[in-house]
Amino acid sequence: MTRRLTPAERLAAADKDIRLDDIVARTGDWDRFLVEQAVWHYGLVNDTFSANQLRDVLPELSHGYLGAAINSLRTAGLIEHTGQMVPSTSGPTHGHRISVWRLSVKGLVIAEARRPRKAAA
Repeated sequence: MTRRLTPAERLAAADKDIRLDDIVARTGDWDRFLVEQAVWHYGLVNDTFSANQLRDVLPELSHGYLGAAINSLRTAGLIEHTGQMVPSTSGPTHGHRISVWRLSVKGLVIAEARRPRKAAA
């Protein structure tokens, strides 16, 4: 049986972004999984979010994979762009504009299905 590729692996295989290959090479599978889960969880508890807020709650080691994690969730249809842009607070970006995200309908449906159900009294 062939293992299905994760969204990040599909992106890396497509050679759409050479930097992504470098990022994936220096982070382990566990690190990538944790960053994707952190972005997903942040989306569950916040109506909207950007990389600015996520950088504040993630360890610095994970910052290089943040864009790829957001992109993998977008590609999977779990988050969507709100149409808003905000200036980046990351020094190296010199304040360029970044996207504001929210869970998509698909993401909300999956989130609801994963919530524990209360036992009937």
